[in-house]
Amino acid sequence: MSTSYGKTRWKRFALVMVPSLAATAAIGVSLANSALAASFSVSGQQFKVTVDQLHGENFSQFGGVDMEANKTPHPVAISAFDHATLQNLCQSVVTDLGPLGKWTLVLKAGQDKNNPVDAQQLLIDMNQLNADAEFHSINIGQDASTLQGSAVNKLKSDGGSLPSGAQGFAQSAKSADLAHVQQTAWATSAGTFTLPGLKLNITQGANECY
Repeated sequence: MSTSYGKTRWKRFALVMVPSLAATAAIGVSLANSALAASFSVSGQQFKVTVDQLHGENFSQFGGVDMEANKTPHPVAISAFDHATLQNLCQSVVTDLGPLGKWTLVLKAGQDKNNPVDAQQLLIDMNQLNADAEFHSINIGQDASTLQGSAVNKLKSDGGSLPSGAQGFAQSAKSADLAHVQQTAWATSAGTFTLPGLKLNITQGANECY
């Protein structure tokens, strides 16, 4: 593995994942290799997240597949952080209740800059991300099966695995700082998730975080 270190700043960061991840063949190979993000089935409903500032330690990102209970696959980019702090977290999901119309569940926490949301072994399964990003000591093109850290170890202990070879394109960094984060995700999991100032409400209509 080539090792080249440095500080990389990418404005409006777009996911640097192998383009074939979304192809049918890649999905089939990932499923055959059990490249799943976690042992639970996803609901099939995406949710949106915004964060003012995210600082993460031992960052890694690689491709995978989330599965619904009915076996519908969803290709995802999995971001893993051994430890992360998040300022002003907003998470929203819209549900269509038929004759009752659409309702939005919104969760907010960490609005105090001195008391941010804290996550240990954070895993985010996403398909879209916008942010201003800075990475320290980054490797791009690393084989995912060689990634190390408590977050990826959690994934494996939860029943997932890390892809390798043509489907194993990954990147890792000693630390990452992301600002003005907007993401759409299928699932989030963590060993510990501390939410200071937690506020949760349900409102009628589609009132998402962004």
